[in-house]
Parts: sequence; structure tokens; C-alpha cells
Amino acid sequence: MRRVSWLLVSLLALFSLGFSCVEARAEIKIDIAGAKKDPLPVAIPDFSAETAKEKELSKQIIEVVSADLVRSGLFSIVDKNSYIQSFDSINVQPNFTDWQAIKSQALVQGRVKVIGANSVRVEFRLWDVFAMSQMQGQAFTTEITNWRRISHMIADDIYERITGENGYFDTRIVYIAETGIATNRIKRLAIMDQDGENHKFLTNGEAMVLTPRFSPTVQQIVYMSYYHDTPRVYIFDIETGRQERLGDFPGMTFAPRFSPDGKSVIMSMSKNGNSEIYVMNLSSKKAKRITYHPAIDTSPCFSPDGEQIVFNSDRGGNQQLYVMEKDGSKVKRISFGEGRYATPVWSPRGDYIAFTKMLNGRFYIGVMHPDGSGERLLSEDYLVEGPTWSPNGRVLMYFRESRTGRKSHSPTKIYSIDLTGYNERQVITPVEASDPAWSPLLP
Repeated sequence: MRRVSWLLVSLLALFSLGFSCVEARAEIKIDIAGAKKDPLPVAIPDFSAETAKEKELSKQIIEVVSADLVRSGLFSIVDKNSYIQSFDSINVQPNFTDWQAIKSQALVQGRVKVIGANSVRVEFRLWDVFAMSQMQGQAFTTEITNWRRISHMIADDIYERITGENGYFDTRIVYIAETGIATNRIKRLAIMDQDGENHKFLTNGEAMVLTPRFSPTVQQIVYMSYYHDTPRVYIFDIETGRQERLGDFPGMTFAPRFSPDGKSVIMSMSKNGNSEIYVMNLSSKKAKRITYHPAIDTSPCFSPDGEQIVFNSDRGGNQQLYVMEKDGSKVKRISFGEGRYATPVWSPRGDYIAFTKMLNGRFYIGVMHPDGSGERLLSEDYLVEGPTWSPNGRVLMYFRESRTGRKSHSPTKIYSIDLTGYNERQVITPVEASDPAWSPLLP
């Protein structure tokens, strides 16, 4: 399993107990590298439960697991009205002929057991229906209030076992929550689970906040805030609620982002009218300049190994993407298509760089390889901007705004799309939303 133990949001320990598994002889597999037009059918019958409380938890867990899998675009849930077999116990062997008859390729069998007043044990088994073999088995024990996170973990395990890739459901999204009229916009920092649940505002809106970004190693956020028109960079600890100011920065400061080891922050700062890229050590709070050019250099992002940096610059005449070594040397342009390029973000896998492209009055979200080859555009609208990667590097989130008339626009919303360009979906938020940032898998 990708994790042996976890620290829950409530700071309670969660323990994982594995079932013995028999490997499938002709195992089902989804190739997520290509476009998947026919989702894999999965059956998820009611988990065995005895009390009314356990049955309600079973229903809720199945709903979240099902929603996660369907939202990925790789799975469909077989209609429960077609199920022939039901289970009174997780120890009952499936009648595979019954599940084959309704064209289910995978089967999830489970049990929910409330322990005492506040704890619950959730077990599940994943079966390959046609190979008639168990693929995965896992058990979780935690407080009942953490049932939703257990659901995401189950979905992650199913996704990982069938696709061979890490899941991304047990994650969070931080974004800018926007309210108010256009001339007096209130922008607050907000956080939610990747499915839009457990929503919470982190700032009160007294100061405008921008460009939140997660640390890759701990549950911290770095972001910009304008306090009395003075740009400030803050680090916010999600678990403790503690906020630390890294400093005030005269002039303009743009898009701070953590290094892969979480020990420094890279950003663009404007001094004497010249925007350059700096790296700040979080221990010493000292910033080191790494670009020296009269053009505008901004939106830097480290490669996953920390050895290179992608950024955008107009040093070639218009806004394009460049890659350089971590010390600022060996600068190389990588974008050569039509239009202007911005907001580059390196995939956690290192195989792609996502970007925003502006061409002929339209915006696009696209990806290219780090050498500039293989450019593909995934989404288009009046405004689409700010891509952020899922921790497995297979899904992107961004925000979009559509034109509804000559002088009117739709509310700003967050969307996700997979790397193939299929399965574009809106992520529901209680207010208008922009500039999302995806967390790593929760520890």
C-alpha cells in the first residue's frame, strides 16, 4: 500500500490492517495513458452491517467511493437494481457467475462495524470478477467522524490496484474564494476536499489574498496577501492554523511556490521596475536572486527533483516559457507555438509542464514535455487559467470564466480535466472560485 499509517486531520492515529490476497491470474487493468471512452464497470453492493448506524455509514461510504471512481472518468458503477447476489458477511465468497452476468468486471465487498461510542472499523475486498480472484483487501479503524476520509482512501486503493497508478482522492484543494461586486472584490483563502466537501474559509477577507500553493512535504500553504497595499508572503499551517509572515516586499511580488523539499520558496519580485526570480531559504529568510535580465521573469516552478526551474519571460519579445538550472544558468526557451504562454507548472511525475496559453482572444490550458515537444491543448474558453496537478500527475484543475453576452460573464468556477483531454468536470464551491492548488496525498 502507498501508506502504512496516517495522521488524520483530527490528529488521530489511523491504523491499516491488510487481508491476505490471492493475485488474479488474468488481472483486469486500465491503461490510463490513453483516452478511456469505456469506463470499467464496478459493482459495489451494500457493505455488511448490523445496526441502523452501521447501515447509514455503509450507505454514505459507498456513495463517496462511487463518486470518486466515477469522477475519475475511468470507472462506472453497475446499477444496484441489477445485482443478483447480496452479502450478509464480508467472508462470503462471491458467486462470480452472478456478477459476470451483469457485466461487472470488478466487485467491491465490505463491512462496517461500529466500535464503542465513537470508533468504526471499515473493511473492504476488491475482486476481479472474470479472473475470480481477490485483488486487494484492507481494513481501517478510526473515529466515526473520519468516515469520509476512509471512503477516499478506499477509492484510492481501488484506483491504484486497477490502474497501477497512485490515487488522488485523499487530497485537498486550496483556492481563492471570491465574493462581491467587480469593483470591490473580496478574496479569501479557502480549503476543501478534492470533491468539494469539508469546505472551510481560512482568512476573513480583510486583506486580499492571491496564489496559494501547497508545500510538497507538509500541510502548509504559501500565499500572497496585500495588507494596506503592501505585498506580503505568508505561510499558513493547516493543522495548527498558525500563520507566519515571511516578509514585506516593496514593489510587486508574484506567485510564491515551495521547492520540492519544502525548505525554500521561489517567487518573482520586482525591484526598480525589473521583475526577477528569487529563492528564499525558509530557515534564514534570506532571498537569493537567480535571474539577471531586463525582461520580465515570473511564475517560476521547480521540477520534481529540484534541479530545474520553468518560468515565463518576455525576454524573446513576447511571453514564452523557459527552463533553467536551479542556479539560474543554462536558460533555454521551450515554447515556440503561436500565442503567449504563462503560469507553467511542472507535473509531479516530471513528464509534463502544464501552462496557460493566450491566442486570438481565447485562453487555453495545455501541456508539453519539458523539452517543449508534444504540446497539446486540453481546454478552451473566454478565460481558463491557473493549472494545478493532482499528486499522481494524471489530472489538472484550473479556473474558468465563460462569456454569456457581449458585456457579461459567467461566475468564475473551478474545473478538472484528465491528461488525455477527456472528462472535464466542474468542482462545486459555495462561492466563485479561482486559482486552485492541489495538495499532495494527505499524510
